[in-house]
Amino acid sequence: MEDDRRLQRAALIVAALSSFVGPFMGSSVNVALPSIGDEFAMGAIRLGWVNTSYLLAAAAFLIPLGRLGDIFGRKRIYLQGVFVFTLASALVAIAPSSTALIAFRVLQGIGSSMIFATGMPILISVFPPGQRGRALGLTVASVYLGLSVGPFIGGFITQHLGWRFVFWTNLPLGLFLMFVVFRMLKGEWADAKGEKFDTTGSLILAASMTATMYGFTTLPALSAAALIAAGIAGFVGFVRYELRVTQPVMDLRLFRSNTVFVFSNLAALVNYAATFAVTFLLSLFLQRARGLTPQAAGLVLLAQPIMQTMFSPLAGRLSDRAEPRNVATIGMAITLVGLLMLLFVNAATSLAFLITCLIVLGFGFALFSSPNTHAIMGSVERRDVGIAGAMVGTMRQVGMMFSMGIVMMTLAIMMGDAEIAPQNQEIFVRSMHLALAIFAVMCLGGIFASMARGKIHQT
Repeated sequence: MEDDRRLQRAALIVAALSSFVGPFMGSSVNVALPSIGDEFAMGAIRLGWVNTSYLLAAAAFLIPLGRLGDIFGRKRIYLQGVFVFTLASALVAIAPSSTALIAFRVLQGIGSSMIFATGMPILISVFPPGQRGRALGLTVASVYLGLSVGPFIGGFITQHLGWRFVFWTNLPLGLFLMFVVFRMLKGEWADAKGEKFDTTGSLILAASMTATMYGFTTLPALSAAALIAAGIAGFVGFVRYELRVTQPVMDLRLFRSNTVFVFSNLAALVNYAATFAVTFLLSLFLQRARGLTPQAAGLVLLAQPIMQTMFSPLAGRLSDRAEPRNVATIGMAITLVGLLMLLFVNAATSLAFLITCLIVLGFGFALFSSPNTHAIMGSVERRDVGIAGAMVGTMRQVGMMFSMGIVMMTLAIMMGDAEIAPQNQEIFVRSMHLALAIFAVMCLGGIFASMARGKIHQT
């Protein structure tokens, strides 16, 4: 019994630390983006690819890497992912050009997919069902802790040391995380050990997702339609292929007979798609339209993740006792209110109102995320937790990808690739409002998806 508790503590520490690193990096980079754009003279669209390239790579490989973890060992893939992520961070920090920076962000995305495809399944493997909500709540809280300190620390580092040092901070974090895994996390988890890895299916899935996501982010260019069509055709071919394979990379029966799994993933996709790019937009808005320093902008953006950090553990505990879909749906509705409030933000809006909007958004997302993740992970059998964990990460990354794609599309339509400057800040604000309106409509649909999922049996 004591060994079980020690293992649970170790798994929770590892999951929390790894959950902290990615969001910390992402929120730090958001604040540093204007400085990156200044150094490399990047327009709004190309600057968006600093984030988009990372998200695209992470989304394309999550499910295959989750399956590799099931077969060869989740801790093994996890450690390799930490190494790749740390190495890529150092390469980004010394990038000599915008092209090199974006390429290294792709490598960083692959490393993060290895981490997130295996970290949560490790946690689920060592915690019994009745304690998973609390464990997931604490893990999600660490995500928001990273989001909380990221804008402030990233803004401070960017302002006083330069944006490259934001990426250097990953080096000691990654080394410390590897040390903790070797010292504290004993054992290995490979519930599908000995099964064959579906290489062909993995390649079809990665190619289809890449084509679809890349096509979406290049709208309204003419080539975008062809890429999206090719991606959709690839997904159709993937489904037909997986139904014939004895040991597929993705067990499609989870989608045919598991309503909770399907609609919980759909709700996660919508929620991330409707919220992720808000920080990107507001970082540019505060620094370009309002003239705030990176450090000051980071302080304002703290409001949302602080609320998420405070209330995610509470939401996780609630999902152990109450039906997760009810808590998550309330959170989605509150998120919608926050998005509607942001539609009234302009260059003359007080910072107090903007911070209030972020507080509402943060509270809504905190109530949604932990219970929704609990519903997904609790709806599958033990042998499928690797795929379920990978699907959680995939919905997050694809949702973030769609979110950035919507923003890049609105910027492309209304601004072209012009740099965001005082003379065109009104056009930027209108672009921001258009994106936020699209997010609000998506969030409204997400409320219905959240309610339609059905119940899970608590134990």
